[in-house]
Amino acid sequence: MSTPLAGAADAHLGLFEAQRARLLALAWRMLGSRSEAQDLVQALWLQWQGTSLAGLEEPAAYLTRMATHACIDQLRSARRQREHYVGVWLPEPVIEQADLLAPDDPHSSDPAARLSYAQDVSTAFLLTLERLTPLERAAFLLHDVFDLPFEEVGARLGRDAAACRQLAARARSHVRRGYVRCELDHASTEALMQAFEHALQAGDPNALAALLCEDVQLMSDGGGRAAAIPRPVHGGVTVARLLCGLFDAWRRREPASVMRRARINGNPGFVVRDAGGGLALAAALHWRADSRLARVYLVRNPDKLRARG
Repeated sequence: MSTPLAGAADAHLGLFEAQRARLLALAWRMLGSRSEAQDLVQALWLQWQGTSLAGLEEPAAYLTRMATHACIDQLRSARRQREHYVGVWLPEPVIEQADLLAPDDPHSSDPAARLSYAQDVSTAFLLTLERLTPLERAAFLLHDVFDLPFEEVGARLGRDAAACRQLAARARSHVRRGYVRCELDHASTEALMQAFEHALQAGDPNALAALLCEDVQLMSDGGGRAAAIPRPVHGGVTVARLLCGLFDAWRRREPASVMRRARINGNPGFVVRDAGGGLALAAALHWRADSRLARVYLVRNPDKLRARG
């Protein structure tokens, strides 16, 4: 026979588990890190267990409010920490599978679903969110991504609906300026990735430059723990030569290393493993709708790669 205490525990668990995926999705996009989001959601669970359910009419709204405020507090702390980060900061790479989107993948069969998925977790999208204030980020995500009306957004942020509408509008403007959507289908992406790999392996900067936007940007995150380019690099010819030089130097230094395609934060890319199988590099590629490569994100920070390996 279950006791009242056990029944209350079951009620807490059931309500929380019904919202866990949504809380994790919100925290990931708020914080830009899936591992940090997982830790935050686990901390919320511990806090939730001590919450009285008596008179709590909307548990889902209450949990969302808890998560939002926890994320805002953590973002403010993270911004202070990143002021002292060595070199370029990039979100941790989330390597979801060992190859590209397969034709029967649910995210590749529906262009709208694929676009929404890539926008939600891509490195480019998360970096764009980094430019927002914590409140702008929260208002934008709660309204534009999670479809909450501004009255509910205001209730979660402790602001009125008009203020939240202004926050979301400013955030939306930043996102539109800073994030270029990609609507390439699987076949087009496959062809582009093959051409990219061929040019890189052949050490042909001219062939590689033909695949890049004139204003392509390369960013490299070593975190002071691994060799990396300290500042963003711009320009098709410059980035092409740099990539070919880096790949050639890596191949000479680590002849037993292996490069494989991967899907990183929802975008095509590749990973490099050393002779022992350890993850040494994760590279996410952001292609534009005109079949040109707009952004290259290289993560070498071992602290960000260790958990992904």
